[in-house]
Amino acid sequence: MASVDNELEEVMAHLGEFGKFQAWQFSLHIIGALTAGLHMMTLMTVAAVPDAQCEITLGEYSRYGNGSGEGFEVLDKCHFVDPSNETRACSLWSYDRTYFQSSRAIEWNFVCSQRWMGALAQSAYMFGVFVGAVSLGSMADKYGRKIIFYVSSVAQLVLGVSVALIPEYYTFLVVRFLYGIFGSAGAYITGFVLTMELVGASKRTVCGLMFQLAFAVGFMLVAAWGALVKDRMWLQIIYGLHSAALLGHWWLMDESPRWLWAQGRIGEALEIVQKALRMNGSPVQLEVQKYAARGKLQEVSEEDGDGSRSALDLLKTPNLRAKTLNVCLNWFANSIVYYGLSLNTGNLVGNPFLMMFLSGLVEVPSYIFICFVMDRTGRRSLISTLMLIGGICCICATSIPRDVAGGAAGTVGIVLFGKACIAGSFAIIYNYTAELFPTVLRNTALGIGSMCARLSGALTPMIMLLDSFNPKVPATVFGFIALLAGFLALYLPETVNQPMPESLEDGENFGKGDTCFSSCVNRRRVKDKRAYEVALQKVDDLEHDKDYQKC
Repeated sequence: MASVDNELEEVMAHLGEFGKFQAWQFSLHIIGALTAGLHMMTLMTVAAVPDAQCEITLGEYSRYGNGSGEGFEVLDKCHFVDPSNETRACSLWSYDRTYFQSSRAIEWNFVCSQRWMGALAQSAYMFGVFVGAVSLGSMADKYGRKIIFYVSSVAQLVLGVSVALIPEYYTFLVVRFLYGIFGSAGAYITGFVLTMELVGASKRTVCGLMFQLAFAVGFMLVAAWGALVKDRMWLQIIYGLHSAALLGHWWLMDESPRWLWAQGRIGEALEIVQKALRMNGSPVQLEVQKYAARGKLQEVSEEDGDGSRSALDLLKTPNLRAKTLNVCLNWFANSIVYYGLSLNTGNLVGNPFLMMFLSGLVEVPSYIFICFVMDRTGRRSLISTLMLIGGICCICATSIPRDVAGGAAGTVGIVLFGKACIAGSFAIIYNYTAELFPTVLRNTALGIGSMCARLSGALTPMIMLLDSFNPKVPATVFGFIALLAGFLALYLPETVNQPMPESLEDGENFGKGDTCFSSCVNRRRVKDKRAYEVALQKVDDLEHDKDYQKC
């Protein structure tokens, strides 16, 4: 099977690392990341929950009083006291329309005992992303990246527009679930894989980070459009129409040559590579007959192979099992903190649209910083540091009183800084996972990690409901999860400047005994050994001088 990989790498090497063809295809793929970020966060404006005040209805005046408002007292936004001194639950609210003229939350009253409705609507989308990551990822491996990308693009356009027109809550939930499958899973994941399979190894880190950056730009677009369009129906329609930018991709985008080659469709793969060579200005002419003949040998060798691997292989041996569980927790923690901070930005003091925009904007310097330092500092220390700082920011933000001078501004600053750190660690985990696991299970490991992230993303809106008991609880939970994952990341092996494992045996042996703590001890031992050798050399030189003087 190694010879087959060599043939494919020989063909792909002619393209170079990042020529005009790769740049053109990458510009098409990354639009899917932008729309994914936009669709993921639409409920932050379309279903925003403004400040509410309890309103006592005429029916309640008649039922609990004498028809007048005498003896009634509003306790808070959820309760009032009637003339007989009984506490009653509010059934009608008035909303502060300073920033939001209309929203699903205003129409369906996502407040007080009905807050779960808003959380469930966001979770329905996140569960859709989870299902999409599992199902569409497998379908892309089976049927091709391009077809799944395009089907997802059309579906997210249709669902993104139609969800704005649904008047009934439970139908809305179903459509939101389907919207999640195609809106932030299909095009994003397949676009990411298409890019990774096309560009050279030296450009994969930068291109991967650019996908994260495009996602953040989509987040900022949610805030920008929300500030301009006040009607929630037209706002959602505008969000959905962004996917129209993907409609032409069927004719502009090419299938992955690597996927075609793996399917035995050697001629089609070579045709795309030859087209890319012409676009890149390369004079190379591929020998189609030679590679086609070798492609047939590939099919025979694969049939005689040892069969495909499964996810259970990641748990059969102790070192792989420890790395798998550690990485899964890392994905889970990054996602739950990232979406927890993102979904909570509307609750920060100040203009909610500005807070949302800044929450996306702070990711830009984070990704630029990661680009420059990740290959210098290594993955392990950087991801651990960023997660620990992000966790500390979550916990510290809850302890700052907002009613003191500068308290609100300090909270905003700490939250945004924590968001930048978590965004950076979230970006690193993609590359780190690919480098930690062997080639035969690399895609499987990435898929499992992504599933853990989508699962925690679906749980995030539910955890945020815990603020009913204490406003500090959600951020504290997010912070402690980040601290735990950040500390345990120190037990993962370093991968920078290390050869990537290929077989299961390589994966089990890779990084055995390599933790941050063992590395520190080894460095100290090396330092002490060098100091001892220098001292010994001085003693030898001194003895040599004495012998020389005697002579």
